Amino acid sequence: MRKITVVTNPRSGHGRGGDAASVAIARFRAGGADVTEVCAPSAAETVRQVRDSIAGDVRPDAVVCVGGDGLINVTLPAVAETGVALGMIPAGTGNDLARELGVPTDDPQAAASLVLRGRTRAIDLGRIESSAPPMWFATVAGTGFDARVTLRANEMRWPRGRLRYTVAALAEISGRFTVPYRVELVDAVTDGLTNPGAGSELEAEAVMVAVGNTRTYGGGMLICPDALMDDGLLDLTVVGALSRGEMLRLLPALSAGKRQVHPQVKQFRAAAVTLTAAGAPATADGEPAGTLPITIRAVPGALTVLVP
Repeated sequence: MRKITVVTNPRSGHGRGGDAASVAIARFRAGGADVTEVCAPSAAETVRQVRDSIAGDVRPDAVVCVGGDGLINVTLPAVAETGVALGMIPAGTGNDLARELGVPTDDPQAAASLVLRGRTRAIDLGRIESSAPPMWFATVAGTGFDARVTLRANEMRWPRGRLRYTVAALAEISGRFTVPYRVELVDAVTDGLTNPGAGSELEAEAVMVAVGNTRTYGGGMLICPDALMDDGLLDLTVVGALSRGEMLRLLPALSAGKRQVHPQVKQFRAAAVTLTAAGAPATADGEPAGTLPITIRAVPGALTVLVP
């Protein structure tokens, strides 16, 4: 690694981002890399500065995000489909993409050393094509109850870490719960899942629908347990008309990263999906993604990442 663009968010992880950035940048420079730091006041300015660094006379060998899944999501429009490797120094609340890839989540020195070794892997991305502009995501897009939980958790200052999502869920469970969903699958596959076949449409009362490029979100919640990052497909988990009591029993197991086995929890797999539910919010990588209806497709090999 000769040239690295480092994207920082000192506020990530309630202040951990600044300390992690200092450790990582020092390690990169000690390893002989020329470091350009991007610490912009807005998402749009972050994208502009990262794009400028990639379009410069000497392209960086890597763009490295020091933060969590949200900062990675902000950076994706600048690096997706460019071939420039994305590295990560985890310093956020969830760090689900880093965890999925085996990047150390509590040791910025080790994560920086991993970047310098330069081993790459191509993974898919999800793309919400109904938004303006289209929105990339690397982990999971949530809709309905889980999106409301994520949006509430993002506004909370206490508690810290994964417990914040549990508290937010308990607050949201007393509100509007199930809504009528229509799920339209494009190029669905079976693979032992509960898929009804290609080009299928489902209509059901549901608590939420999660669309995963990876298996987890919210700091390790196993919502799409069979998702693969490089199969060119999206995994869907539809949580049907559970009662509030059933949902309260499901949440601790979900938070603990356990696979959910329940007749109202169904998994599907498809190349693309359109979700419709009046007024239901959506999030992607924990960031706001508007309201339904949305159309999402998998984009094979759209991102190069640095891995152990």
